[in-house]
Amino acid sequence: MEGPIYKDAIDIYKAGLAAANAMRAVARAVVRKDPDTLLVAGNPVDLGKFRKVFVVGAGKAACPMAKALEDALGERLEGGLVVTKYGHAKRLSKVEVVEADHPVPDTRGLSGVRRVMKIVESAGPTDLIFCLLSGGGSALWPLPAEGLSLHEKQTTTDLLLKSGARIFEINAVRKHLSAIKGGHLARAAYPARVISLMLSDVIGDDPAVIASGPASPDPSTFAEALEVLSRHGLVSRVPKPVLAHLEKGRRGEIPETPKPGDPVFEKVEQHLVGSLRLSLAAAKEAALAKGYNTVILSAAVEGEAREAAKVLAAVAREIRETGNPLAPPACVLAGGETTVTVRGGGTGGRNLEAALSAALALSGMKDVLFLSCGTDGADGPTNAAGTWVDGRTAGQARANGLSPEAFLAANDSYNFFKELKGLIVTGPTLTNVMDLMVILVR
Repeated sequence: MEGPIYKDAIDIYKAGLAAANAMRAVARAVVRKDPDTLLVAGNPVDLGKFRKVFVVGAGKAACPMAKALEDALGERLEGGLVVTKYGHAKRLSKVEVVEADHPVPDTRGLSGVRRVMKIVESAGPTDLIFCLLSGGGSALWPLPAEGLSLHEKQTTTDLLLKSGARIFEINAVRKHLSAIKGGHLARAAYPARVISLMLSDVIGDDPAVIASGPASPDPSTFAEALEVLSRHGLVSRVPKPVLAHLEKGRRGEIPETPKPGDPVFEKVEQHLVGSLRLSLAAAKEAALAKGYNTVILSAAVEGEAREAAKVLAAVAREIRETGNPLAPPACVLAGGETTVTVRGGGTGGRNLEAALSAALALSGMKDVLFLSCGTDGADGPTNAAGTWVDGRTAGQARANGLSPEAFLAANDSYNFFKELKGLIVTGPTLTNVMDLMVILVR
């Protein structure tokens, strides 16, 4: 697709992406007022009270977040270590960077998180630890609970990701198979002071869900983790040691994750520095500047990607036919984190699958565009951020011998749009605040 409507959609997406810049987000939140005073979210922190200051972190945005802290802390920073996804590393002056795999963890992530825990456990009551968390943090800090192996966690994570489970469900299981998630980092760091800075990639921005809440009280239980496996038909498919571990926890033979009110959280504070809502607000400003009547429909879109796309396509059709809820030229913005239940053997991600579903729903409609892209630059296991479609996409595909329905049934949206040369490839954006969807009606 070419023309003004396509350029408008890309510009609006880029405006939302710029608002999620991780380095700027931390720099806004952490300001060095004078040699001994740091302002964190407007609250003064007396650096003179601390013997050493460390930085640890995990996620796709870990490097730019750590760079902002290096700039703010300067000579007061002792050092630290962050784990980020392959291809997302940037050289830092005092903080070491380890690259590892995502979304299924690997041995590099395991080695990195073990070194993180050594830093955390070495901290004393007069030390300060900054904990930086962003999208991907759960997979990049894969520290199995005692008695479990990395392979068993890998298998369980892969099954959950393909089951269509929502992120809070996946993380409830992860927390109860981990020695760092679900508040275990806070337990290991106590009595050091911990300041957690978070770039949210979850609906609702709950600190207990972001990166599986390593510094947050965990309201979930072993019993709930088992319910998630049962709900998605995975009880008989996960490795037997995983099931045995969760069963022991349900029976009280293994201590629960730290809960609200636990003393280990007395010296922990958490601050949200970036989120999808901020990105949608920036995208709205860009759309208004281009003359579109604009509405943010939701920052909490979830459920099956193909079904969510049908709903958004129906909104576009209503605007086109009746002028409700906005008169054209109209821009509808939405975002969140949908899921894909993998039944076929193809390649794709939730944004590409949503776009392919939308292409079918919008078929034949004029002057309507649907764009869906991840803010991290990688949709699932692909190198594309996402793509765009309009009312001509399905017809053009059929003219080229491609069946949109067949590709959708095979969960092969990546290869569908690759054939059409319609992929949006940004490369790693070094941030992640879920997915951004732009619907334009001219």
